[in-house]
Amino acid sequence: MKTKILIIEDDPHILLGLRELFSGEGYEVAECQRGNAAVAAVRQHQPALVVLDVMLPGASGYDICKALRAQKFTVPILMLTAKGQEIDKVIGLDLGADDYVTKPFGVRELLARVQALLRRANAGANAGDSEVFYIGESAIDPRTFQLTRGGQVQKLTARELKLLQVFHAHAGEVLSRDQLLNEVWGYHYYGTTRTLDQVIVQLRKKLGDQGPGPVQTIHGVGYKLVV
Repeated sequence: MKTKILIIEDDPHILLGLRELFSGEGYEVAECQRGNAAVAAVRQHQPALVVLDVMLPGASGYDICKALRAQKFTVPILMLTAKGQEIDKVIGLDLGADDYVTKPFGVRELLARVQALLRRANAGANAGDSEVFYIGESAIDPRTFQLTRGGQVQKLTARELKLLQVFHAHAGEVLSRDQLLNEVWGYHYYGTTRTLDQVIVQLRKKLGDQGPGPVQTIHGVGYKLVV
């Protein structure tokens, strides 16, 4: 069975290019051209990955990303944005996107990002990574992409889950930002450490950090999971 990618994009030229690119790489492609139909399209097609444009008629990519995460969809989301300012990228990541590519983008870069996201998502579903583990008072179940703390259940994105798995495997060790980017985003990642920092912010909220929490910042170096 082919891996399905859902493209949410209203520009017909970009849509055509993405369709041909992904089909040529052996992916099954589904399409949606309106923001207000995007959530229904994800529910209908059940894709392995969503390529989501920011500027769409009906609803913005930010609105769609927020709605998908609010409805507990864990599908990896790669955002396409014509905006180069870092704050715009941070907004997307803060709302639950897993990665972003700024237009105009290179074909190789886009494919590398897509492949990295799919690998991370598949890794989280592998039998070897399926055991429930604990970080502080939180129980993490890789099979369901869920974090349970104090009786409350929260969904994790594929990237958040992978980060927690890396921290758990290296508990007590100081991990540099570059190490974490290589482990979770892959060696072909072209972005900045700001992306990592934003995902850490979201993880801390889900872990219920009040003051110093289990994931601590080591200034000038990276992060450490305190056990």
